[in-house]
Amino acid sequence: MTGKIFVALVSTAVLLVTSYGWNKLRTTNEGIVKTEVISDEVTQQGPKPLDGAVDILLVGMDSRTDAQGNPLSKEVLAMLNGGIADGEQNTDTMILVHIPVDGTRAVAISFPRDSYVEMADGFGKHKLNSAFARQRNTVDQELRSQGVTDEARIRTESMAAGRKTLIKTIEGLSGNQVRIDRYAEVNLASFYEVTKAIGGVEVCLNEATSDRDSGANFQAGQQVIEGAAALSFVRQRKNLPNGDLDRVVRQQAFIGALAKKVLSTGTLTDPGKLNGLVEAVQKSVILSSGWDITTFAEQMQGLVGGKFEFKTIPVGDPTDTYSDGNVLPVNPAQVRKFLTDLAADKGSASTSPTATSTLPAPPNSSITVQVFNAAGVQGLAGEVMNTLVAKGFQRGTVSSAQQNSDTTVVRYATGEEGSARKVAAEIGQNVAVEEDASVRKGQIQVFVGGDYQSPDDEAVDPQGVPGTSTAASSSSTPPITAGGLVCVN
Repeated sequence: MTGKIFVALVSTAVLLVTSYGWNKLRTTNEGIVKTEVISDEVTQQGPKPLDGAVDILLVGMDSRTDAQGNPLSKEVLAMLNGGIADGEQNTDTMILVHIPVDGTRAVAISFPRDSYVEMADGFGKHKLNSAFARQRNTVDQELRSQGVTDEARIRTESMAAGRKTLIKTIEGLSGNQVRIDRYAEVNLASFYEVTKAIGGVEVCLNEATSDRDSGANFQAGQQVIEGAAALSFVRQRKNLPNGDLDRVVRQQAFIGALAKKVLSTGTLTDPGKLNGLVEAVQKSVILSSGWDITTFAEQMQGLVGGKFEFKTIPVGDPTDTYSDGNVLPVNPAQVRKFLTDLAADKGSASTSPTATSTLPAPPNSSITVQVFNAAGVQGLAGEVMNTLVAKGFQRGTVSSAQQNSDTTVVRYATGEEGSARKVAAEIGQNVAVEEDASVRKGQIQVFVGGDYQSPDDEAVDPQGVPGTSTAASSSSTPPITAGGLVCVN
């Protein structure tokens, strides 16, 4: 649900180039609701812990109210499949946008809502999405017990306290390597309004899927979605192979596509679309105080396409707990290393050869793979074939390549790049794909080179057939950026 925040903010970099856009930008900045959640100490603590980066926390709130606290109408909730509020106001989406000090790239890091972590402010170990609600409810009760009857004050203070606890929880999970400088929050209705304002965005699904709870009902392949369908796309959890992790990938793919759409000339030069976008942001976005949109726009100039990449923190296999139900275990040491590596990797957001996939692909069961051993390692082609068959691909021939190669490559027939990228994604994040006129339609050829390594997320069963842990399966999706279309579950 954070897509509209990201798009509304990133698009300001382009709005600066026209006087009309500049005026609309100033109007947006003046009309957004602000919240006091970032301490003044942030600007007084000296150099940033990692690399001097700007760190922004984007939050999608499962809230049935607008930015001003007004309840959404029953008609709107019905249209959005919003359901009945449970009073908890959990944070369904949490994405940390990390912009290094050089401003040449950025990465958006997703924190799955079911991540089982230590809460800040003494609340113990629970799902990350409950951090906000636990503190918000606590402060709400404290104020009422003190005799406070001003509902506006209770809401403002309790909501701000909840946001602060969420911020501190994520900072603590990073080992305080990350210090959040900015905070942005949206709700259900804004997603509908923003996507309607810009005329929808293009997404791509590997398989057809549906879910009554979220209202999702999608066909396989490329499609343009907006309004209620867009909200269903990023909210669906049921009937997805990897549950919440697949939903995280959905959100990342949608945000990237949304950014690409908003940054296009057709959106930013259309007064009607621009007015609708600004109005939607003012209705539903809440920003931390002291955040000037125009300053942020300067920081975001040029951060489009492959220069803005999406990642997800490492998590373990789903585990049942007594108090929190099904959770995703988190190793804080792994998260700290993950964040440190991202800060050190200066080129990760712009060099991936598999960052975009412009064509839809058929189901895995319709793709036959042939594997050629070009590494000279005995049994390697059979190992890779078993991996791909376990993913649902059809088994083809296994043989040795005519000559060895240091590089793994996947080759495909004209018009079947999408199929090739699906296969490549199951082999490794940086596997190249090439069109080859000699490859037959419906078949994909894999030449396993000397650089091949078995995926870290594989586990071998007693029969020796590789399988994939549920928690790591989302890593098989090609890298997602704001510059291309990737097919997802």
